Amino acid sequence: MPKVSSRILNMQASPIRKLAPLAIDAESRGIKVHHLNIGQPDVKTPRVFLDAFKEYDESVLKYSESQGVKETLDSFVEYYKKWNIEFNNEDILVTNGGSEAILFAIMAVADYGDNVLMPEPFYTNYNGFAESAGVDVSSFITKAENGFRLPDEDIICSSINSKTRAIVISNPGNPTGVVYTVDEVKLLCKIANDYDLFIIADEVYREFVYDGLEFTSFMHMKGYEDRIILIDSISKRYSACGARVGLVASKNRDIIENILKLCQSRLCVPTIEQIAVAKLINVEDSYFTEVRNEYECRRNLVYSALSNMEGVICEKPTGAFYVIAKLPINDSEDFIKWLLTDYSINGETVMLAPAAGFYATDGLGKDEVRISYCINCENLKKAMTILENGLKEYIKIKL
Repeated sequence: MPKVSSRILNMQASPIRKLAPLAIDAESRGIKVHHLNIGQPDVKTPRVFLDAFKEYDESVLKYSESQGVKETLDSFVEYYKKWNIEFNNEDILVTNGGSEAILFAIMAVADYGDNVLMPEPFYTNYNGFAESAGVDVSSFITKAENGFRLPDEDIICSSINSKTRAIVISNPGNPTGVVYTVDEVKLLCKIANDYDLFIIADEVYREFVYDGLEFTSFMHMKGYEDRIILIDSISKRYSACGARVGLVASKNRDIIENILKLCQSRLCVPTIEQIAVAKLINVEDSYFTEVRNEYECRRNLVYSALSNMEGVICEKPTGAFYVIAKLPINDSEDFIKWLLTDYSINGETVMLAPAAGFYATDGLGKDEVRISYCINCENLKKAMTILENGLKEYIKIKL
């Protein structure tokens, strides 16, 4: 009997989704599960986007260009102007979500056996994309105790070797919620320049920055533009995760021309979705203000609850809609399973993401969880109460 490949066997299951069967089983038993494990926004998608699907009236649904629909590219160029980022249509390739953009970027800069450098913890799918491309992950550690800020330059550089081709970084950070300062962005650009590396900058959460902080794009760093490969997506910005439209952009013509070959091999991104995305440039700034205020309120609620839990270590996140919390337990995955199988309050429980899957180093993150605050405040309050009481009960039973 033929066997599956070693490559697929070596890929880890998503820590965000792998416990989903337990949640489904709990729900089949009548338990309401509050899903804090996944970054699925519940804020309404802009009506102009949804209406565009209804307005499509062509007699044939054709392929679009592999680079992307012109109107969509035009809209992205206009969008970036609002952030003082200058792109032309020729600098941008539309992709099937930010995920495809990251995979294509890694494939474009690294050969089999090369590695890409990233801070731990990192968005878990980075590891899967690298594995798919035959590329290794090299990492340096950031810690919950200091808010997952970047370590000193010498620590970062100690993880670079002759096979390192790029730094992969999420800003604002998933899963940490960290927003990097201008100095931190400059530091990574300096390191990339010193070691002749690319920077694959995942900036899909740039709208979600709190406490009056300013977002700094890697594209704002003058003199480094040819090293920067920007990753973006409409998924979180417009609560349109199911549309699967993202992009990869760079001022480096060699990068874009070669990634285009990958785009051509998968033909195109869905045509109607792209046409709908082009309409999003008309969304008013007030939409983002309201959304940001809502998530900031949720962030405050979650952080306040975690801060009052005995033994929990958590620095206040300043961006995205995630937080990593260190719990006073040995095995967060076992705790999450227990919450889904053996614990509830008034017929309700909570699902989190075990943080070990967001690390490359064995053993790290086993006592941590990632929390996504993508549910409304009323349910979020319930979820945090369940978490607090469940944690106390679990410690009594297990420790």
